[in-house]
Amino acid sequence: MWLAYFDENKFDLSTGRDSFWIGGIYVSEEALPELEKRLRQIQTDIFGSSVLSAKTELHGKELFHGKGNLRRHSLPERLKVFNAVADALVELALPLQLIRIDVAKHRKRYTTPEPEYRLGLMLILERYSEFLEQQEARGLVFCDYEADEITQAVMDFSAYKQAGSTKYWFGRSLEPIHDTIYFTYSHHSRFLQAADLMVYLAARFDHQNMPPAKWHEAQAWAIWQKIKASVRIQHWP
Repeated sequence: MWLAYFDENKFDLSTGRDSFWIGGIYVSEEALPELEKRLRQIQTDIFGSSVLSAKTELHGKELFHGKGNLRRHSLPERLKVFNAVADALVELALPLQLIRIDVAKHRKRYTTPEPEYRLGLMLILERYSEFLEQQEARGLVFCDYEADEITQAVMDFSAYKQAGSTKYWFGRSLEPIHDTIYFTYSHHSRFLQAADLMVYLAARFDHQNMPPAKWHEAQAWAIWQKIKASVRIQHWP
């Protein structure tokens, strides 16, 4: 049995953030205890507690900018967290998957373009299902809580299962994925928080081929490069 944890990074064309990202981590039964142990320790090291709450949440944007529950922590401390989470993902050899949708190209290509979240979730479910087939395994899916997306996402998933495949001519079976898509708040799941950090780094740095000029951005860019070496990225369209 495998568990998949997915999170997304929203786009904003008005600010130049022109890509929608959704991605996540696949966690096997064997890796569960060690991943949880390492993430609990990371939380304890920076917050003094690993109790799951909004006060101990590791969120990419707040961690990078020193906002919210991380505003009192120094930049080196926060970069250390990014690095520790990256080490956990890479050293445990967790399968990592990202979907990047170029929003402008997607909307230009289709007369009635699929909403980005809906399309991105379908694509990453397809990749997860393919992975499970290769492993001859079964899996469940957990996603970050998105109030305006939950009902449609669950209905889409159940419709794909009933139809035997996802949409379009390249539709794929989701047979190895079971039951439903489970949504929960990210501060209620360390594994969702790890997925969030990975997706945040991808959205911020994947378009940069060279290290940024600012020291802290260069450090975070290097952490992303470490993760990227283990990530499969699908670009759309």
